[in-house]
Amino acid sequence: MTAPTPPALDVRNLSKHFPIRKGLLAREVATVRAVDGISFSIGEAETLGLVGESGCGKSTAGKLILRLIEPTTGEIRVSGTRIDGLNRRAMQPFRRQLQVVFQDPFSSLNPRMRALDLVAEPLRNFEVLDNAEIERRVAELFEKVGLRADQLTRYPHEFSGGQRQRLVIARALALKPKLIVCDEPVSALDVSVQAQVINLLIDLQKDFGLAYLFIAHDLAVVEHISHRVAVMYLGRIVEIADKDVLYASPQHPYTQALLSAVPVPDPTVTPQRLILQGDVPSPMRPPSGCHFHTRCPYAEARCRSERPAMRQVGPKQFAACHLREGPVAEGV
Repeated sequence: MTAPTPPALDVRNLSKHFPIRKGLLAREVATVRAVDGISFSIGEAETLGLVGESGCGKSTAGKLILRLIEPTTGEIRVSGTRIDGLNRRAMQPFRRQLQVVFQDPFSSLNPRMRALDLVAEPLRNFEVLDNAEIERRVAELFEKVGLRADQLTRYPHEFSGGQRQRLVIARALALKPKLIVCDEPVSALDVSVQAQVINLLIDLQKDFGLAYLFIAHDLAVVEHISHRVAVMYLGRIVEIADKDVLYASPQHPYTQALLSAVPVPDPTVTPQRLILQGDVPSPMRPPSGCHFHTRCPYAEARCRSERPAMRQVGPKQFAACHLREGPVAEGV
């Protein structure tokens, strides 16, 4: 009997706490709990959408997975191999498996390099190829992402916003990665261009079997591209489920509030809004128990003192809420 294929990415109890230091002796006076014990997995050729309000820890989680910053606690596994404790040399082979598409394509491109050199840079760092082969590979990537061969000699400022993001995607594809972290990849683009880039990512996933961690705050975009969706609040994942299940029947009150705020493109429909009271608490002083209890309209006494476990509340649906019953989920 063959062993099951490990997921492209597996994260367990991942945390990142930033110390706040003051004074001449730089004493630690507080801690920002940016990511506070999250767990999830992403299968091959699967897209997991990660959503939540600004400041909830989505982008920090992406940087932890890429090892751009070091985790405080937790485990990160890529195709079954744990990478969170690897040094720089041991991490090198995994750099080609993990790539990223940032929110602002212009700030992630060197303005002094031609498009050809920008896409060829990872090939020159990781492959032993002559210039003719590199140019051939880059031209193929340009064709894949919808750019023309005559644009190879242009500089980033000569491209439109959508074309620059296609250039970034071509660079991310150069080393044939297993996972691409997409950190708000379309939020800086016009709506029509957003649709083009999203459809491009979907087509590339089918062609190359890519796995995506798609970080975004636009729930309509996430619904279009994702297979599963994880909802973050104040550093914790509060619900994770198949896309269709989550959008049809959200179980956590925070997820319900997020989805109720999505505009309905039908003037005859009056949406039922779930209005949250108060502001998001500071990650320096998160509430005890359930982080959401200070804004939850259904909070009970134990919500203020006991952290809710992630429970399976339906087929392929998990929520961390005391109001939901079900078996405790070790990993989702």
